[in-house]
Amino acid sequence: MSARILVVDDDPMVAEVVARYLERDGHTVECVGDGAEALRRALADPPDLMVLDLMLPRMDGLQVCRKLRERWPVPVIMLTALGEEMDRVVGLETGADDYVTKPFSPRELALRVQSVLRRARGASLPTGTGVLRDGDLTVDVGAHEVRFRGEEVMLTAREFDLLAHLMRNPRQAFSRSALLDQVWGWSFGDSSTVTVHVRRLREKIEPDPTVPRRIVTVWGVGYRYEPLAES
Repeated sequence: MSARILVVDDDPMVAEVVARYLERDGHTVECVGDGAEALRRALADPPDLMVLDLMLPRMDGLQVCRKLRERWPVPVIMLTALGEEMDRVVGLETGADDYVTKPFSPRELALRVQSVLRRARGASLPTGTGVLRDGDLTVDVGAHEVRFRGEEVMLTAREFDLLAHLMRNPRQAFSRSALLDQVWGWSFGDSSTVTVHVRRLREKIEPDPTVPRRIVTVWGVGYRYEPLAES
């Protein structure tokens, strides 16, 4: 599964090592050292995926991700410093699909890249090309398209998979760890990843995100999907 990947890091050594591992997997890699140039190139010719450092000259990673998300749903893996949980949460809220903390194993990053690409291209979705409907919300699995109140909704690959998984299992409560395993494919990880993605989904497909009626919180457990059309 080869792809065009833009690696954005102002440390030439880190960028070189990451590029080498990704190229071994058959990807075409371009390295950029500052945020403003990375955004310019990504908007002019969107890559299949971006590996984006948080701390960058001219424009930080959060700004790059936010501005990119306004135009294209390019998958983004953010690189953050070890232990800076707030940065990871803010990165996910901004639109990053995944994150890796520094120092990191280049091989782990390469595996995360493959995972995000599979989901972005729909390879990990359940078999079938059906359409999931709930009142004014429609999820076309085959077309990888979501419409809310007749308007197309731009979702990241992770958001799409999470929504499709919940809608395929209505009224079933899932813990955050179960969703990490079944949607992300992680046997372990930071549960705040799920929390942030649920918050972002609510902002896009709930009639009132402050009082969610579709993706509801099950206290002490996690989340479940409550169909509105049948309520």
